[in-house]
Amino acid sequence: MSRNVALGQPTVGEAELAAVSAVFESGWLSGAGPACLAFEREFAPVAGVEHVLATSNCGSALHLALLALGAGPGDEVIVGDYTFPATGHSVMWTGAKPVFADVRPDIWSADPAAVEAAITERTVGIVAVDVFGQPADYDELRAIADRHGLWLVEDAACSSGATYKGRQAGSLADVAAFSFHGRKGITAGEGGALTSAREDLVAHARKLHTYGIAPAITREGAATLPVPSFDELGYNYRMSDLQAAIMRVQVERLPELLKARTRAAEAYAELLGDVEELTLPVALEDRTHPWQSYVITLDGALDRGAVGVALRERGVGCNFGTYASHVQPLYGETTACPTSADLFARHLAIPMHANLTEDDVAYVAGVVRDVVTSPESRA
Repeated sequence: MSRNVALGQPTVGEAELAAVSAVFESGWLSGAGPACLAFEREFAPVAGVEHVLATSNCGSALHLALLALGAGPGDEVIVGDYTFPATGHSVMWTGAKPVFADVRPDIWSADPAAVEAAITERTVGIVAVDVFGQPADYDELRAIADRHGLWLVEDAACSSGATYKGRQAGSLADVAAFSFHGRKGITAGEGGALTSAREDLVAHARKLHTYGIAPAITREGAATLPVPSFDELGYNYRMSDLQAAIMRVQVERLPELLKARTRAAEAYAELLGDVEELTLPVALEDRTHPWQSYVITLDGALDRGAVGVALRERGVGCNFGTYASHVQPLYGETTACPTSADLFARHLAIPMHANLTEDDVAYVAGVVRDVVTSPESRA
């Protein structure tokens, strides 16, 4: 019998459909409406902050964060190199230049020493990335930022439910940005959020995310006919109320989804821990890893392409990990980040989502073991 274990899969059902139906009945389907405001209130405890702004995606949340912090032409912003290029793109959208810093070989987030070495007189801030959800070294990065008078942003795209030394992802920097893309731990298919303890930053971002004016809901029920004026360039970065309705249910599901992903990760570690041809991901004791992805590092003697094809032929979804940003042509000449480049060449993501059964995990682990130990997988 053929088998197919998806690389990623959302956990959605009747509760999400009922929430969407309620929005249909309300008549407010567009962005920044009542469901968005409710989602913002309900996500705030997850992120450990008082102020949340629902956005169209994580890239828009990052862009808004950088604009609110004042990044612009002539500035440099240091970015952890091993990340989907939306992180570097968001810096470029402001007119600033991303400067990539190499990463730790174990948890793949920005190496604080590399960050400090990259600081110049043009540096205004740092964007740390919680790679696949595990938080970066925020105590060290905050100390560097404070020492040099810089701001700090958390790219928490994969980090819903993660913690760092008892503090929630979303509260670890001046401002944070989350993703609710279909492969994330909680999802509405797309969507994002900006979070901060600073009311001023979120208020400015809220103005910018609706073309530069206050959202329409702020004028509901007015005794007069308010006509807003535009004094600052803004964008349409709003989450729709349909997405927000789904996200409200997903926030309720988050604890159970995290438990399911953690069980799968622990089972992979037990089943694959003795395979010499690969290195398993590390979950540090002072952090809660939300396991947005489960990414293995292949031995350099293996042909990753051949491994991936063989896994897919046997019904195991897989893909490369993420990007070494500094080698992407868009960014031009950059400083070498050898650790990130090595990870980019050797990482392979295998199925990770909350719907995996014990049998699914056992099957995946068995196929991975067979494939990586096969002579046909060697370069």
